Amino acid sequence: MTTQPPVSLSDAARELLRHVSVATLCTQLFKRGFRNVYLQGIGRLTKPSGGNLVGPAFTMRNIPAREDLDQISAFDDPNHPQRKGIESVPEGHVLVIDCRGEKRVASGGQILTTRLKVRGAAGLVSDGPVRDSGPISQMDFPVYCAGGSAPLNLIHHHAIDLNVPIGCGGVPVYPGDVIVGDDEGVVVIPQHLAEEVARDATEQEKMEAFVLERIEGGAKLAGTYPPNADTKAAFEVWRKARGI
Repeated sequence: MTTQPPVSLSDAARELLRHVSVATLCTQLFKRGFRNVYLQGIGRLTKPSGGNLVGPAFTMRNIPAREDLDQISAFDDPNHPQRKGIESVPEGHVLVIDCRGEKRVASGGQILTTRLKVRGAAGLVSDGPVRDSGPISQMDFPVYCAGGSAPLNLIHHHAIDLNVPIGCGGVPVYPGDVIVGDDEGVVVIPQHLAEEVARDATEQEKMEAFVLERIEGGAKLAGTYPPNADTKAAFEVWRKARGI
């Protein structure tokens, strides 16, 4: 396991990221040259209060299981990487699990997810399913995964490492990358860009609220979306009148 100090994400940036869409964040990252940032094959399982899932990534990596090692007795060891991972996620971080897209077995269940919540984790993201998906779906805790699957993880997974670079949903995730999830899915923001992306995404959504208002009022796309100089000038008047 690679140990690193908890990642600092400013309260201001965290709050901004709670209220901007993953679609907007994908656009901001595209502008910066990042095309592969949206996790594929997973969806939101729970509907927690408090806006988007936001937090730095704490990662867990699985490799294919091997029959002599992955017996039920493996969980008797408190240092088993899956159990140690649940007990190691820093408060406010998101546990991101690399399941290699394997959907035949679960990556965890209700007890482990509840422990994450009680310990103050920000959420759980896995490119595999979870078991106990019905009860988990009712939790006030952000969970994104590949649906539900009853068989336990040991059938196909060997948890091998914590807080190392992984792949999840086809996207590279490095420890400390900022994870944001909304109703549409999950985006991964490189840690060093999180603060500026949060600010620019917020500004983009203000402009888009103005543009949408104009489109709803009958404006044509040309000159409105994307905005030309006249539209930008009108936006400044609009935002000043609203104090935003």
